[in-house]
Amino acid sequence: MKTVAFNGSPNKNGNTFHAIQMVTDELARAGIETEIVHVGNKAVRGCLACGQCYKNLNERCIQDDEVNDWIQKMKAADGIILASPVHFAAIGGTMKSFLDRAFYVNGANGNMFRHKVGAAVVAVRRSGGLPAFNQLNNFLCYAEMLLPTSNYWNVIHGARPGEATRDEEGQQIMRVLGRNMAWLMQLVEHGREAVPAPAPEKKIFMNFIR
Repeated sequence: MKTVAFNGSPNKNGNTFHAIQMVTDELARAGIETEIVHVGNKAVRGCLACGQCYKNLNERCIQDDEVNDWIQKMKAADGIILASPVHFAAIGGTMKSFLDRAFYVNGANGNMFRHKVGAAVVAVRRSGGLPAFNQLNNFLCYAEMLLPTSNYWNVIHGARPGEATRDEEGQQIMRVLGRNMAWLMQLVEHGREAVPAPAPEKKIFMNFIR
């Protein structure tokens, strides 16, 4: 089994990276391989709302950049970790642009991420961690992904790079999350044949403007 983790921080080895590593250390102990993709230092444009991914149905965004490679990594993975620092009580802008496009392409192409195990991780200096955590979870929930939990919200604290490793409670949160994620991934893998997955339903789009 394999997990792909996306680091939404501009800093490659900052606290967001350390949080990811705390989770993936537990995955590794369970024999699960992880690839970390650095998103936060890239120039990623947001969704153009052009709808071409719904017309082309080729699992690609019409903007031909690294996002298309990352979408395929997500499709191939059994587990997905979305990790971001907090910028003004929200996830980083580059991470938001990437996720908007990736999950829009996902929805256009039959919900490729459905029933994959997905976890959100946030690194924050002081406050705004929960809004950013909820923001990441919105993507996972919309795609019908399976979410492992920890013994608190998946937020770790630190300002300077590496300070998150001194947050003892935060370390435990990430450690428990990693163990629960590995366990859930194993349950899905071993139960796939024994318990058939519920059939997907075509999405109903409704608004209340008359």
